[in-house]
Amino acid sequence: MSWASQALAQTAAYPQRPVRLVVGFPAGSGPDIVARLLAQKLSEGWGNLGVIVDNKPGAGGLIAASEVARAQPDGYTIMLGETGQLAIAPSSYSKLSYDPKKDFVPVSQVVTSNFMLVVNPAKVPARDVKQFVEWSRAQKGLFMGTFGAGTPGHFGAFLFGDAIGIKPEPVHYKTTGDALGGLFSGDVSGAFASVGLSAANVKAGKLLALASSGDTRSASLPDVPTFREQGFPQLAFNSWFGVVAPARTPPEIIARLETDIRKAVQSAEGKAKLEDAGFSVTGTTSKEFARVIAADTASWGKVVAATGFKAD
Repeated sequence: MSWASQALAQTAAYPQRPVRLVVGFPAGSGPDIVARLLAQKLSEGWGNLGVIVDNKPGAGGLIAASEVARAQPDGYTIMLGETGQLAIAPSSYSKLSYDPKKDFVPVSQVVTSNFMLVVNPAKVPARDVKQFVEWSRAQKGLFMGTFGAGTPGHFGAFLFGDAIGIKPEPVHYKTTGDALGGLFSGDVSGAFASVGLSAANVKAGKLLALASSGDTRSASLPDVPTFREQGFPQLAFNSWFGVVAPARTPPEIIARLETDIRKAVQSAEGKAKLEDAGFSVTGTTSKEFARVIAADTASWGKVVAATGFKAD
């Protein structure tokens, strides 16, 4: 049997052992929630061969990305990447230990997530964006909490400040719990939090969502108007999570992963669970995901350049 025939035979039988799905963020985070739901659905389709979610938090997901970039390109180590790791990091870091474009093959974008401008209603009297802007102008400073430096929420705060003519003072927190604590204590005026992270607290009345960054309202929080509806059309951005594999992974394996991932997240059960967690399901093709990464790398690159921010 020729080498090509052997490779084809191995690919046809893929997977033959558990697949490791690396996540660059801790348990309970947005990426972790998506990864575990995806792993469950893939495992069901692959029979006894499970998908193991391997959390490798640290440095905003860069540690995980570096590890997966160096992994064997055999389909048994893949990563649920996100906007920061794959589209923002190239502009916010002078040097990266991996190249998102050269070291990974996009498999499928799984979900997108809008951001909510959230405030503590017990500390901030505003009930819509215009009231929040007026209130902010009367304060000594606009302190915006972020869920980490260099994240979409961080740069979302910059875009917001640019739109309203107030330079925000970002307060970077290391964990989701710390960031929420800053909101509850009143240490920060507001924050851009993903729907998945903010929905429960908004529904419980602990936080108030003033606006959504999406083009349309979120299915999880349909009563929250978009920025566009409130006169701020330039504030439309989101984040996404998607699966990538190490470069040089055989195209046949990429195709199998793409097919099975799309089937998993677009199934009635898979889609319902992801939407219940606050995400919008996409389940794109590999080529579509590659175009998303390229477009967002360019657009976020302009935002990063405008801020002058460098993580290192």
